[in-house]
Amino acid sequence: MTENLAAYRSRAARALVLLHDKKMREFLGVWQRARASNVHLPATPDKHYQSLEHLLWHVLNSSGQYMVRMCAHLGLPDPQLEPVPSIENVEARAEAYLEHLLAWWRVPLAGVTNADMQPEIYTPGMHYWIDAMLEHAVMHPVRHTFQLRELMTAQS
Repeated sequence: MTENLAAYRSRAARALVLLHDKKMREFLGVWQRARASNVHLPATPDKHYQSLEHLLWHVLNSSGQYMVRMCAHLGLPDPQLEPVPSIENVEARAEAYLEHLLAWWRVPLAGVTNADMQPEIYTPGMHYWIDAMLEHAVMHPVRHTFQLRELMTAQS
C-alpha cells in the first residue's frame, strides 16, 4: 500500500478499502505460488474455476465490479475502470493490473461519509448495503486465498 488514505471522510470505508488492498495483494501472492506449484482446480461447470487463469480473472474482475456497483448505489459517477486483461494475458499482466486496480479503488469513496453509506429506505436484511459490499470485497479474495492454500496442501 502506498498511502494510508488519511483524507477519507468515512473511517469505516477507509478501513475496508485498505483491507481490500491487503487481501487482494495476498491473494495474488498465493495464486502465484499455486501456479508455480502446478495446482489444479477441482472439476466444476463454473466458468470461473476452469483454470487458475480463470480464477485470477474472476477475482480481479469481481473487485472492480464491487466498486462500480457501490458507486451506482451511492449515485457517484461510474469510475470507468480499465477492463481486466483477457484470460490469455491475465497471468502476465496480473501484477500491473492489480496495481492499477488498487490505485483506482482508493478514489471513489474518499468523499463518502458514514451517513452517505446509510440507505434512505431500509430493505429487510440489507440495512448496511455499502458496508456489506465493502466487507464482501474484502472477503472474496480471502475465500479464494483459503481455497488455493487448501489445494496446495492437499496436492503436495
